[in-house]
Amino acid sequence: MNFAIVGCGFIARKHALAISNIPDAKLVAVCDKLVDAMTFYQEEYGAMGYSNLNTMLEREEIDVVCVCTPSGLHAPIAVQVASAKKHLIIEKPIAMTIEDSQQIINTCNFNNVKLAVVHPNRFRTVVRELKKILDLGLLGKISHASCVVNWNRNQEYYDQSPWRGTKNYDGGVLMNQAIHNLDLLLWYMGKPKRVFSMNATRLRNIEAEDVSMGIIEFHSGVLASVEASTTVYPSNYEESITIFGEKGTVKIGGTNALYFEHIVLENYDVEEVNKLRTKVENDPWGKPGHQWIIEDMIKSILENREPAITGEEGKNALELVLSLYRSANENRPISY
Repeated sequence: MNFAIVGCGFIARKHALAISNIPDAKLVAVCDKLVDAMTFYQEEYGAMGYSNLNTMLEREEIDVVCVCTPSGLHAPIAVQVASAKKHLIIEKPIAMTIEDSQQIINTCNFNNVKLAVVHPNRFRTVVRELKKILDLGLLGKISHASCVVNWNRNQEYYDQSPWRGTKNYDGGVLMNQAIHNLDLLLWYMGKPKRVFSMNATRLRNIEAEDVSMGIIEFHSGVLASVEASTTVYPSNYEESITIFGEKGTVKIGGTNALYFEHIVLENYDVEEVNKLRTKVENDPWGKPGHQWIIEDMIKSILENREPAITGEEGKNALELVLSLYRSANENRPISY
């Protein structure tokens, strides 16, 4: 299956590498307004380079297009790609507004093309094991949860591109980093009922927030705290999700939420818990998250089914971030 990439920045390299690792996939084209940005992909993968998206889309042999541009450009590009009847993989967030995300979804539906949004954390081994624990009811009734992303993104990170840290094209720590973990909370806990948030820009010279604190109330009654920042010195400190239930407590943590940092289950003895820990520690990634996404897209096309992470799910994660933003801006709880 033939792939193309639009936007040849840092994240595009992960897409290109993932495509190259899949026997049934080939990167045949890349598109960027900056000609020099395409050189690596032309030399490393033999892809054709295009500075005009329409010209690239006229190539009938392109099956799937990966949109890797700044987030604020996702919508017009995705609509153009879907209108050309190419399947779509869009980096998170799906778009910067609900209206734009819905337009993307509607255009894909109208043209009968698949749409996947890149939330690769769902494919981590420990994340999927926690989902199984929840689905089996091993934690019993859930009391509350917490989501923490305390990372470092220094000023040089934001200064490398003029769009980074802007409200219209990138967003802050909620939109750009914590959205992955908010997606997991939605996957685990279901639909939110109400949110409250406070945001601040403390240490980075950017337009958007570098610190956020929030609370999510889910329809089930579960409360979840959200703590996110890109101000940690000197490097990434913690990425974790903790879920507290009447029959157990589980925390997936570390600097990148790859392991069971804490796991106690009423119905699991020490040996069973250790088996779970060993399974995760022996294979924390399974395979790179972008490879999971791309392989699943290929299967969804061949099997004529929805991708594992759909446009609607991407829109749900975006809606949660935007609700937290609105709460912070209006200094009040926001109900769904």
